[in-house]
Amino acid sequence: MSKILGFGLLWYLFGNPFIALIVLLVILYWIDRQFIGLTPSIFRPFKVSRSIARLRNELRLNPHNTSSKLDLARFLIEKKKYHEAIQWLTDAKPRMEDSADLHAELGICYLKIGDMKQGEELINQALLLNPRVKYGEPYLRLAEAYVSHNELDKAFAVLEQFSQINSSSCEAYYRLGILYQSLGKQDEAKQAFKDTRQIYSSLPKYSRKQQRKWAILSSFKG
Repeated sequence: MSKILGFGLLWYLFGNPFIALIVLLVILYWIDRQFIGLTPSIFRPFKVSRSIARLRNELRLNPHNTSSKLDLARFLIEKKKYHEAIQWLTDAKPRMEDSADLHAELGICYLKIGDMKQGEELINQALLLNPRVKYGEPYLRLAEAYVSHNELDKAFAVLEQFSQINSSSCEAYYRLGILYQSLGKQDEAKQAFKDTRQIYSSLPKYSRKQQRKWAILSSFKG
């Protein structure tokens, strides 16, 4: 009702329903980006592309900059350019053999390109270095890969491992719920969505905005 009233007011002010609709959508988008976070940033892809170009240029000038290699790989992962991300992560790996994050990111990339064996090995190495690396995301990615290969026993075993690390990530538990749903485990899925909301309610106020999206989405799931 409030949206209809707002649209009517904007139509009255601008005298044009199309302009009123555009202004209303802009206002709703701004409110969502400021307070909720359900919609993606329309500026993020441009920012990522600029960062990739800048980092590539930096690495042409200084090809041994490990930090730039990692940053570039992470932006490439965000753009789903997994093959190129693997190249940069592999280049950085000799200097970061003890990095659980690097092993996890490299393993996830291999899973994304369909190399199950290499991805599984790297993720297991990451979890040995730090069982809570990336708030438990590697467990979920590995479980998803097992499901896609119809290795359900392995998928359930990995999900059980994830449940024992007490992750504080709302996103991780939301994705856990989605994964349980895909496996037909409705009770476990409902519990994961409930855990998502409970974790959100326990977070300090300054960190809630980043996690709010997952709490809201979980409320639609049960």
